[in-house]
Parts: sequence; structure tokens; C-alpha cells
Amino acid sequence: MRMDSRSFLDWYAPYRTGFEWGFWIVLYLVNGVANSLVRVLEIEAADSTARWEPIVWECSSALALLLLVWPVVVFTRHWAWSWSHPVRWLAGHVLASVVFSLAHVLLMVAMREVAYRLAGGNYDFGYWPGELVYEYLKDARTYAGIVLFIEGYRFILRRLAGEARWLDAPPDGRPDRESDDDAADGPPDHCDRFLVKMLGREFLVPAADIDYAQAAGNYVNLVVGRREYPLRSTMKGLLERLDPERFRRVHRSYLVRIDRVAEIEPLESGDAKLKLVDGTELPCSRSYRSGLT
Repeated sequence: MRMDSRSFLDWYAPYRTGFEWGFWIVLYLVNGVANSLVRVLEIEAADSTARWEPIVWECSSALALLLLVWPVVVFTRHWAWSWSHPVRWLAGHVLASVVFSLAHVLLMVAMREVAYRLAGGNYDFGYWPGELVYEYLKDARTYAGIVLFIEGYRFILRRLAGEARWLDAPPDGRPDRESDDDAADGPPDHCDRFLVKMLGREFLVPAADIDYAQAAGNYVNLVVGRREYPLRSTMKGLLERLDPERFRRVHRSYLVRIDRVAEIEPLESGDAKLKLVDGTELPCSRSYRSGLT
């Protein structure tokens, strides 16, 4: 049976989180084992280094990198590419790479200290300023590789899912407003359908079918059932296009269709947790709770 992109995404959706984590775990597991084997084989007979030491070095580094993948995923989700601010985008990633390298070094040194103490030894990282520069030169390349892979993976998923645009949007798919602060003669009319272009095909989706939407950098992901359609827009711009009787903003990064909310669970902080009819849970900020009642 031939599987098109929509069928593939429907099949893939329940396994997506497991696949993504599984990929990184296998990658760094294989990397740690392979590098350990190479380092062990490099030890000469006259070398005083015990064979377990390079295993600790390489595995601690691999585990530290694995723990840092999730923060990079979150950061790239909020620090999305912008054609209008490329230098700012690049500067943000340079700064993030420095933080990434420092975190990597601190985590792996802590792991090595614990391992050496358990073995009755003492770990010496060396001259910290020089070692930090050396580690950053390696970590900067690793960070760039992780970011490129994440963005490439997201790009492929967006192409398979199909990018959405309003029927009256410009042909290049850019939003009518470049930012929330742009002035306009008046709010745009509410739209009852949006267009999805997917692998050369186009089809219409009723706006009333949107369950909720989540901000993701320069995009807002429109969630319709088990499918997500990325729309190049701001959250404010999206709200102006939707029927205010049906949709409410519940968080700086989320809006929801009112009739999809099954339960509102207040939290001690004053915020709330929303449970949709399909079991999905969304955050609700205290400043937006009143709009649900």
C-alpha cells in the first residue's frame, strides 16, 4: 500500500517523541563506545593510564552532551531564524554555544570526579583557562551540528505536514503584518478557512477545526486533530484572523478553541492547567483565565 505524507505523519505522530529521543541516545551511546574503544587501543603498554580511564572520559563527555540536547531543542524553538535580524540570530547562537560548552565541561568534569573517587583516584582536568578554550573549539562545532540537524529535521517535517497560509495572504506566504507592533488601518476580517500546500498539492482546512495553536519562533503551529500545520504568523496576528467567539488565548504561546476544553485545573500559583477533550494538556496563565469563563 502506498503511503503519502499525510498517512506517514499520522503513523509517525505517536512514535515521534520516542524516535527523537531514541535517535540522540543511540547516537551518543555509539559515539561514547566507539571513542572509548579508540582511546583504549591508543594506550601503550608503558603508559600509566588505566584502561578504565579513557572509558570514563569519553562516556562522561557523551552523556553530558546527551543531557544538553533538550536545552538546545528548547532554545532553537524560541530563537528561530529571522530574515530581518540575521546578525542578532547568529549572535544569540554564538552566546548559546559558549553556555553550551561551559555546561558540557562542568557536567563531564563532575561525572569524572565521581568516577575517580569511586575508583580511589583523583581526577585532574588540567589548566582550566587553556582547557576551556580547547573544549570550546570542539564544542562549538558540536553545537553547530546539533542545531543544523534539529533545524533540518523540523524543515522536513514542515514540508511533509504542509505549510499553511490564509487564502488572502501574499503568494510568498509572509504574514500581512511583520510584527505585533505594526500599525494597520483596521483588523483583518475573520477567516473561516486556511490553505495548506503540501508537496505540490493544495487543500482547504476549516479554521473552526483548529483544536489549539502553539507559537514556535516565526511560526504558529495549528493543531487539527493529530496533524500540525505551521503558519508563518505571530500569535496576535492569528487571533485577529480567528472568530473571537470560538477561540481564546490562554498563554503567551498558546490559544485554544473553547469547545475543546474539557477541564480547567487551578494551580496554587494562580495559573491553571487545561485538559482538552482528547486528553491534551495545555498551560493557562493567570492573566488569561478570566477569558475562559
